[in-house]
Amino acid sequence: MSCTTSNEPYVFRAVGRVRCVKGTALAYVLLFVALRGPAGSQAANALALLLTAIGNTAANRRLTFGVRGRARATRHQAQGLVVFLLGLALTSGSLAALHASGTSPSRPVELTVLVAANLAATLARFLLFRAWVFRAPRTGTAPGSDLVENSRKQTRR
Repeated sequence: MSCTTSNEPYVFRAVGRVRCVKGTALAYVLLFVALRGPAGSQAANALALLLTAIGNTAANRRLTFGVRGRARATRHQAQGLVVFLLGLALTSGSLAALHASGTSPSRPVELTVLVAANLAATLARFLLFRAWVFRAPRTGTAPGSDLVENSRKQTRR
């Protein structure tokens, strides 16, 4: 399944919906809750985001942007980690602002703030994935199609 620019937002949302039910969003919340006590909210947030970012990048690479094969996979993961840092800045900044309010917020309040910050990070992640990480070749073909063609050429040799 190769996605065109016109349907990328819909596929991205579909991947996000699956994520919310079965994947990384649920894993993020469970990891955050499990790590919150021993590690504190900032460290729990960073670890939960890092552990789920790799799977999220791989899922979006294949399902949203139609990139298959190993070509550039390491580069895409490295770029995905840069995008992860933006999400980390948004969520960590939100937590810092919440804790700077002078009150001791409950865990449900922390989770609510983190979910809102993650929604903003998801939009930023999609835009950066589309414009930078998985941008279409200049010829106007689908993202990743140049990788498939190069792979075919190498196989024929």
